[in-house]
Amino acid sequence: MKFKSLLAFGLLSAGLSTALQAEEFTTQQLEQVKQVREAASHSNLSWQLLESLTTEVGPRLPGTDNDKKAVAWAQKQLEQLGFDKVWLEEATFPEWRRYHESAKILLPSEQPLHLTALGNSVSTPKDGLSGEVVLFETLDELIAAPDNSLKGKIAFINYRMNRDIDGNGYGPAVRARNSGAVEAAKKGAIAYMMRSVSTSHHRFAHTGGSHYKAGVTKIPSTAVANPDADQLARLINSGHAVKVALNIQTEDLGEGTSYNVIGEFTGTEFPEQYVLIGGHLDSWDLGTGALDDGAGVALTMAAAKHIADVKRPKRSVRVVLFAAEELGLWGAKAYFKKHQAELDRIVAASESDFGADVVYAFESNVNAASLPVVREIAKQLAPLGVTYIGKNSAHGGPDLIPLKNTTSAPIFALHQDGTDYFDYHHTADDTLDKVDPAKLKQNTAAYAVFALMAADAKTKMAGK
Repeated sequence: MKFKSLLAFGLLSAGLSTALQAEEFTTQQLEQVKQVREAASHSNLSWQLLESLTTEVGPRLPGTDNDKKAVAWAQKQLEQLGFDKVWLEEATFPEWRRYHESAKILLPSEQPLHLTALGNSVSTPKDGLSGEVVLFETLDELIAAPDNSLKGKIAFINYRMNRDIDGNGYGPAVRARNSGAVEAAKKGAIAYMMRSVSTSHHRFAHTGGSHYKAGVTKIPSTAVANPDADQLARLINSGHAVKVALNIQTEDLGEGTSYNVIGEFTGTEFPEQYVLIGGHLDSWDLGTGALDDGAGVALTMAAAKHIADVKRPKRSVRVVLFAAEELGLWGAKAYFKKHQAELDRIVAASESDFGADVVYAFESNVNAASLPVVREIAKQLAPLGVTYIGKNSAHGGPDLIPLKNTTSAPIFALHQDGTDYFDYHHTADDTLDKVDPAKLKQNTAAYAVFALMAADAKTKMAGK
């Protein structure tokens, strides 16, 4: 009898739990979610936007004429898509240009070397420089080198990035890009080279941001294509003295200005609260920025439009296209500083900045009271092949770092398959043909479902 009572109580509790979760969304709301999911899954809108941005504008290095064209393009597109509000917010950043880069192995035999200047790199002398190459396998090995051991030489780190679906090899590899030139200069080096932060076997060098340190001599900082890094390593490991000539011409232009481009569909009941989705509008100058981050720009714009075509949810849906991400998250810093007093109005935030392969998993970082909403969203993402990760420890995209650093915010990750992403990342090979239109549609549908449900839920989600 006691067992039957407990069983009945358990069933009643389970029923109450299900009922409470169901209350977050009515039958009508869930039917609207299905409408949005189906529409986005079959629409070419995100592809049309991406094609337009990468074809009509192309590469978008912050501060360049193309960056200005991208801002104008984004503002016009948001207006034409019918966003209720469209506006610009200024962001300043250290402006930098790449003009020329060339290199070759001089000894033991002359042969071309494919490399690129890292962002923020200083120039070599006008006629270039040359020196013997000293190989290190890791940044830590370079740091441990004796003082003055690299005087007149070129430091080369040959750290190999691993390939994984979540791109977990990027963080360890990027350490050498961030500070390798500083550590090399401390040892007396005249220039710095590193194996590209890349999983590619193609002969494309991968650029990316690098940094200097006050009081340490600035030396040219470069990344070498992976096959060429292998060539250098083979020569050095075979006992050859390897000499390389570099000619890198760049320019520091001081403070530059660009703009975050923002569009919003206004909520019907709580318009001051909003879901934030978006990507970064700028790109490196080598390719056309299709994967990084034209896809994120296009699919979040399209996702918001697909929502608005069905309904205006209770809360606003805001698309933020961040400026100058590649040079140091400058647009994101400006946005979250400007909106610092109202960050508690953000009910969910997610950035798409990891290419355009399929969204395979969904993860939150919210308080416990918000988890019923999260689980309901996960159910509606499941038809798209998206798995729910219940760890509740999502990090979100890079432009959300300033948000995480200033407040506890409800941050979400729609994890994209990054197995091949770093084959193209920050290279001349980041072009439109690398994007699969069908996968882009799936991304768009996932973001549309997420943003609609976060904006339309009964519960206002919050961070931990």
